Formats: sequence, C-alpha cells, structure tokens
Amino acid sequence: MDIGALFQIAAVGILVAVLNQVLIRAGREEQAMMISLAGIVLVLFWVIQYVNELFTEVQTLFNL
Repeated sequence: MDIGALFQIAAVGILVAVLNQVLIRAGREEQAMMISLAGIVLVLFWVIQYVNELFTEVQTLFNL
C-alpha cells in the first residue's frame, strides 16, 4: 500500500464531507445521504482490494 492510496481515501473523505454539508444546508438531506453512502462504498472497494493483496502476501509468506 503506497502513500498515494491514503491520499486518495483522504481526498474522497474531504470531498464527501464538503458535499454533504452543502447539500444539508440546501435542504437536500436525501441527496447528502446518498453522497455519503457512495463515498463509503467507493472507499470500501479500494480497501477490499488492499486486504485481498494482504491475504495473498500472507498466504505466500507461509506457503499455504
């Protein structure tokens, strides 16, 4: 996992937080919730790929 991935996750978090606040102040709570959900799903897809790589590395390390 490189530092670029952490910056990408942080950027998505900041973007989602800003959009969430803007939409809530505009009275669009439903859209704000959907933006938050989309951000969480996007980051989870990235994290799942890194967890898969981790398990593969552990598997090759212990020759399983």
